[in-house]
Amino acid sequence: MSGKNLMIKITLPDGSAREYEKGTTSMQVALSISEGLARNVLAAKVNNEVVDANKAITQDSKLSLLTWNDDEGKNTLWHSSAHLLAEALEALYPEVKFWVGPPLENGFYYDVDLNGQTLSPADFEKIEAKMLELARQNNEYKRTDISKADAIKYFTDKGDSYKLDLLERLEDGNISLYTQGNFTDLCRGPHIPNTGFIKAAKVLSIAGAYWKGDEKNKMLTRIYGITFPKDKELKEYLVLLEEAKKRDHRKLGKEMELFTFSEKVGMGLPLWLPKGAMLRERLIQFLQKAQLKAGYLPVATPHIALKDLYVCSGHYEKYGADSFQPIKTPHEGEEFFLKPMNCPHHCEIYKASPKSYKDLPVRYAEFGTVYRYEQKGELHGLTRVRGFTQDDAHLFVRPDQVKEEFLKVIDLVLYVFNALGFQDYTAQVSLRDPENKTKYIGSDENWALAEQAIIDSAAEKGLKTVVETGEAAFYGPKLDFMVKDAIGRKWQLGTIQVDYNLPERFELEYTGSDNLKHRPVMIHRAPFGSLERFIAVLIEHCGGNFPLWLTPDQFAILPISEKYNDYAKKVSELLNISDIRGLVDDRNEKIGKKIRDNEVNKIPFMLVVGEKEEADGTVAVREHGKGDIGTMTIEGFAKLVQSTIDNDFKTKQK
Repeated sequence: MSGKNLMIKITLPDGSAREYEKGTTSMQVALSISEGLARNVLAAKVNNEVVDANKAITQDSKLSLLTWNDDEGKNTLWHSSAHLLAEALEALYPEVKFWVGPPLENGFYYDVDLNGQTLSPADFEKIEAKMLELARQNNEYKRTDISKADAIKYFTDKGDSYKLDLLERLEDGNISLYTQGNFTDLCRGPHIPNTGFIKAAKVLSIAGAYWKGDEKNKMLTRIYGITFPKDKELKEYLVLLEEAKKRDHRKLGKEMELFTFSEKVGMGLPLWLPKGAMLRERLIQFLQKAQLKAGYLPVATPHIALKDLYVCSGHYEKYGADSFQPIKTPHEGEEFFLKPMNCPHHCEIYKASPKSYKDLPVRYAEFGTVYRYEQKGELHGLTRVRGFTQDDAHLFVRPDQVKEEFLKVIDLVLYVFNALGFQDYTAQVSLRDPENKTKYIGSDENWALAEQAIIDSAAEKGLKTVVETGEAAFYGPKLDFMVKDAIGRKWQLGTIQVDYNLPERFELEYTGSDNLKHRPVMIHRAPFGSLERFIAVLIEHCGGNFPLWLTPDQFAILPISEKYNDYAKKVSELLNISDIRGLVDDRNEKIGKKIRDNEVNKIPFMLVVGEKEEADGTVAVREHGKGDIGTMTIEGFAKLVQSTIDNDFKTKQK
């Protein structure tokens, strides 16, 4: 065999290529570039697969070296940190058993069975200290590929029933263990080279979590943590965490009287209070106006439907077991479901009348409330609920119209984001997992067409994109918008999906120019995603300081004594005529307290009125967060509000 056959070509992200001996590792490639780079490599991406940095490369490959600056690098460090947490727990609580410990967007968790032992926040510090003690040992994360029989024997000897349960679902020949120090875990990896990369650790919280997410199973302890390669970064993160607590939509929603929950109504079913309902309604009106301009037609559908509708769509097969259970009627065999999604209903509306190729595209839009049975432990304020309203629309288009319509939907999503101050976002191209097609419905041909339409549209719009394989909906690929809020957290908000499959299942048709029947293509889209989640993210993004056009109360009039209540009401009425909304704070309180309370309630403008203001027909204006900005006429204040709204829109739409 010639020496040339023992060489492989490695192509780096900048397009440059180098030759290395077959079996070279990513870390060795990093060392050949610079020792400084190698010191920062946490993992590697070889031909789009994230792997251990010390894994041998045996063929020509594209290589990206992953550091803390890459999302996959952070993910790998946090996955490895979950193992370090487990090692620390095993040292401190020898009877502990482990279920799963995945990385999260920020940090990681491990679900553990403490075997009757208890854990409280008072124990966090000793766990962190043990983690750092073990990290300083610079123990290598060593991978061992193992047979299923040997893995079963290992965890049987260890008495770990949780890992044995995981092994039941794994195929022989595809099983690996990772060991660092005195701890060995069942894991497919990848991991960082050694524990020394972890310089700072924090146990954040604990919670209960049912084994396998099933309420009938044992309650485990979920331990959340986060780690960093520098102590300075942990300190910065903890400051960010405090800011996030101040912005928590559950806290601000209560303080600002926007929404509430009731145990008697049911968990995960939000109740909108008057101010929250007004805010919600304004968002709806804002999007309805944009949709009408873009040619959407409003429709409305019921909250329930026969089970057969969801059997036809495929939703019952995929989600039936996790939905609210059927509603049975006195009629034998008749079953209804609470509506889990709007798309099957819109398919039936499309079928209600014959369509010609000249009629397409047809764009149906509905603010439709849907219901999904989320586990108790998954519920979280407005971001994870059991009943929510989607700003749903379904476009029925000819195949030659898919790209044009998809581009128009992208424009609508970006219009919404800009109007509400979301400037930092990434478009995630969510594709089918080619290795597990059983999760999806539809032909390979249709999936290929749909995926290409999304990729081409995102490229034409110049969107910053990432590709996530396996994240598609079961009926089609999608473009998900991942938005960063004001303090850098990522949220999935708007979504657009291309679907060749539901039109097949519902036998949707239009008559073509050839006078033959053809299948339309369906585009699903929701710029907000859901009103509940969108409002939660918006509250946290702006800290409750909504854009002036959206905020429930744009002003509060504060009479300095009850003698000026009538004047305050007169001012309010005049402003209402100018379509400026607010309230009169006529409580029998000192003016200082009224100002403080309205600051807490995030009222944009406070109008103080007393003897001088009444005599002159003016108001003394205070702006939230700024203080006094001067005395002006009522007409002058109305112009200030309108110009603020106009300038805000102009700035954000640039």
